This record gives sequence, structure tokens and C-alpha cells, in this order.
Amino acid sequence: MTILSVVIVNWNVRDLLQRCLASVGGCAAGEDPLCEVIVVDSASSDGSQAMVRESYPHVKLVACETNVGFVRGNNLGVAQSTGSFILLLNPDTEVVDDALAEMTRYLDSHPGVGAVGPMLLDPNGQIQPSRRRFPVLATALVESTMFQPWFQNSSLLRRYYCLDRDPRQAQEVDWLVGACLLVRREAWQRVGPLDENIFMYSEELDWCHRAKEDGWSIVYLPSARVVHHEAQSSSQVSGPRHIYFETSKVYYFRKHHGALVGETLRVFLLSTYLLQSVLEALKWLVGHKRGLRQDRLAAYLAVLRSGLKTSAPRGTGS
Repeated sequence: MTILSVVIVNWNVRDLLQRCLASVGGCAAGEDPLCEVIVVDSASSDGSQAMVRESYPHVKLVACETNVGFVRGNNLGVAQSTGSFILLLNPDTEVVDDALAEMTRYLDSHPGVGAVGPMLLDPNGQIQPSRRRFPVLATALVESTMFQPWFQNSSLLRRYYCLDRDPRQAQEVDWLVGACLLVRREAWQRVGPLDENIFMYSEELDWCHRAKEDGWSIVYLPSARVVHHEAQSSSQVSGPRHIYFETSKVYYFRKHHGALVGETLRVFLLSTYLLQSVLEALKWLVGHKRGLRQDRLAAYLAVLRSGLKTSAPRGTGS
């Protein structure tokens, strides 16, 4: 009987994936009969699949012919899994010590908890904020926009990032950053898989929202620690990264707060990208770091061309 299934979705981060697999120890090496590892590779061109086959023959490799995206990739991996607990683990993470056992023990002894996540650390050992309260429209108009620096110490963002609570204490939260999220299979089956209307970003927010509505608790467990080398896959494609991030945000608000709120957010975000495009063009004209300005302008114009259009919310799985 498999207790823990580790699902990793990879796209062109071979070296980080190798370190991630090494950090899960016996699970990836096939030495622990109660644990399995499933790698879903989205048609990487950097030798990731060959590395998994050669170095980790006991890992279940799902080799996709196209880039299926982070969300669908996780759903494909979970569909191949058999464990009572499912760990959604980014390839740009490294598990520290017995974090997997710590989280598994916690879920096993707390039947009302649907998912648990560790303390995330950056490569220098500093705590990465991973606890969140559910965002309201005001949060979305500020967080991760050009206006965030002006509101960095505001009560709005302090509340959203749970800065009023000690990050070194276990606590129930609304949702957790999904770089490492251990989910109870029963909760996954009741709540449903990740919403495949989302390509990447906000998928864990949406899933935790649905889980809380279904009566499950979400818990942050800082005694378990995982190093997170943030945004290593998505940073390879700047324009699409902006589009996926903002489109997912608009989709979430449209799904959970209604079409009017979603459309308000979409128009607002597009206006910020228009303003940023004008500012970058002006800086380019005066000769200030022209290469940087050109790259940013190309990314911002790509967002404007996309219109941040989303499909109407529908089913959440494949």
C-alpha cells in the first residue's frame, strides 16, 4: 500500500529537478515501498527526461509531447498516483531533512485537515512568505502590480500575507503557496482536481478556496521546511509569464466573485500595463538601459495584445 505519492511537474529545469529528486531520498530511489514519485515532464528540451530515466529508474515518468502546463501536469500526475496523501512539489524545491514525514504524520493525525504546507525558505535560508488570506478586490488591485511598493506596509497587504501572525508557529490559513502542498486524497476526490481553465498561477488559491468551502482546513506547518528556488521555469518566458499570472488572477475573481468584479480587475490590470508601456518607452527614448526597456516593453505589449481574456468558469478537472 502506498502512503505518499510525490507529483513533480517539470519544464526545462533539469538540474533543479535532479536536486529535487535527490532531496526526497528513498522515495525517488525506490527504497521506500510506502512512497512513490511521479514526474510529469512537459516536453522539456534540456535532457530532463533522459536524466530521470537514467538516474531515477524507479520514478514514474509521464513524458508529455507538448507543454501541458503546470495545472494539467499536476492533474495527470495525480491520476497516475496511488497514495493516501499526494504531495504537489515544484521541481525548483529541495526537501529539508524529514519534512515529508513530518507533514505526512500531521495529516494522518488530523483528519479534518485537507492540505498542509511547510515553511518555504529561499536559498539563503530566509523565510519566503507562503501563508495567505483570501484576496479581496482591493488586494488584487495592489498586490503584484506596479502600485505594490506604495502599499508595502499597508494593513491591506499585511493582512493578505498574514504578517500579523508568527511564521514560526503552526496555524490554520486560508491558502498556501503551492510550491509544496501535501493533500489528503479524500479531500482531492471530494473537492476535485486543479482547475484546468488555469494554465499556471492561482491554481492553489482556487483549490484551497474550494476545499475550505467543502469544510476542510488548510494548515501551515513550519516544523517542516523546504527550500524554494522561486519561478525558475516561468522566468524563462517573460511575456507569457505575465499573461498567465494576470489571466489566472482575473479568472479566479470572475469565478469566485462574479463577472463584474472579474471584468473590473481585467480592465484595471490592462490599464496598468498600458501605463507601464508608456513609461518604458519614454525611458527607452532617453537612452536609459535600452536593452532592459526593450525587453520589458515587449512583455507589456504582449499582455495588452492578449487582452487578459479568460474562458467562463466551468468544470474543474479533466
